[in-house]
Amino acid sequence: MIFSLDFFAAAGYSLLDGTVNRTSLEIDKTAVDALALFQAALPAEFFERQRKAARKPPEKGVYTTPVVVSLMILQRLLPGKATLSGAVQQVLSGRLQGLLPPHKRIEESTLSGNTGAYSRARQRLPQAVAEMASDQVVVYLLAQQQEALPGLGRQAFLLDGSSVALAHTKELLDAYPPASGRHGESHWPVMRVVVAHDLVSGIALRPAWGPMYGKKAVSEQALVEKLIDQLPDGSIGVVDRNFGIFSVAWYFGQKKHPFVARMTEVRARFLLQGKLPQQIDQWIDWKPSRWDRHAHPDLPGDACIRVRLIATQVLRKGKVIQLYLVTTLDLPVEQLVELYGFRWNIELDLRSLKQTVHLHTLRSTTPEMAAKELVLAVTAYNFVRAAIDTAARAANLNPRQISFSRAQDVVNACLPNLQAARTEEQYNLELERMLRRIAQCKLPQTSHRPTYQRAVWPRGSPFPTKRKAPGGPHA
Repeated sequence: MIFSLDFFAAAGYSLLDGTVNRTSLEIDKTAVDALALFQAALPAEFFERQRKAARKPPEKGVYTTPVVVSLMILQRLLPGKATLSGAVQQVLSGRLQGLLPPHKRIEESTLSGNTGAYSRARQRLPQAVAEMASDQVVVYLLAQQQEALPGLGRQAFLLDGSSVALAHTKELLDAYPPASGRHGESHWPVMRVVVAHDLVSGIALRPAWGPMYGKKAVSEQALVEKLIDQLPDGSIGVVDRNFGIFSVAWYFGQKKHPFVARMTEVRARFLLQGKLPQQIDQWIDWKPSRWDRHAHPDLPGDACIRVRLIATQVLRKGKVIQLYLVTTLDLPVEQLVELYGFRWNIELDLRSLKQTVHLHTLRSTTPEMAAKELVLAVTAYNFVRAAIDTAARAANLNPRQISFSRAQDVVNACLPNLQAARTEEQYNLELERMLRRIAQCKLPQTSHRPTYQRAVWPRGSPFPTKRKAPGGPHA
């Protein structure tokens, strides 16, 4: 059977008719106001518990832990430069009145606009607190998330890896060595990052990271185990063929998580002992190969996992493509192919993280600051995803149909009006306008992105080309 499904394109898949059938939703204004969402997901009691657990004295000054965490998140939501100065201006403008502690400089409006105090407070922030804050926001946002497919009864998460360039400092070069080749080392340190995003809403778990090169380099397969530990109980992992290996499947099984993974032709041939039929659907016992045991010596001697191997064909742009899937789910093949088809969304999410939230590079100069910047930047991304999800529910749309970049522009434009509202009626009016505008940011419904001929556009000059005068001194 050939499935006419474009499993490489997110737009080629929809939930039933492209909408998410949900019950009537009472809009929670904390889901779209960044400051209100921060206070709801990370109340003051959360930070107070962390302070007491660390046995630290009460904080003094303006830039307390809640203020620093909120500013590091807001930096990623601010349009333009997203600098320390821009974050400090948020404090001076009075937009964080609900978070700022009572302080003489705030009351007298004499707080300095310099960034030194904020920069030192960022460095004092414990990395563990930033990570726990990120996890707390994810738990809050995913509390009401629904099943990945109608009738499935489970959430699903898309997992994939990427890389992030870092600042060229000695500490970062030691922790995250740059790439090297026949012509020597490159300039920028590189961090390997693996992410996991909710299939429906796109909300991201705290990423896992490590060095991409050097003697202590970690693989994506090793990092993905840290993300599997974060998955909600019983949720499904959807991964590409880079993760369709025994060690990843074994770890999914140990943590009681079903999964759907694509396999390479070579691995599928190994499991089928050299046979590769175009159509197959059978349960087999998957045991580690000699290479698996060499790469993962901690595997027990009797390691084995019962999996279902599926070989089928899909139609993409008029071409038939052979697809090999391995899973522990007992679902119809059509539904498994559809579930795997959503995997392309993680590529779009990574693009949003890198381009729209500016995570293609990290500006921090130490490994600890880079880690804090990474996890709180992903938290900022989740705030925009929360706004998209709320608007989509109100309009009965699939959140994946809404452009992340355009929705972030709407959030940035509407937040000042939301925070300036003086009455509940005015707030609800501004909120309704914001949700309506986000719901209008729908992506074009095409099965694939347009392709263009690879070429370089010439850069024009505003001045005419100077010509040599005939017979002149430079002729």
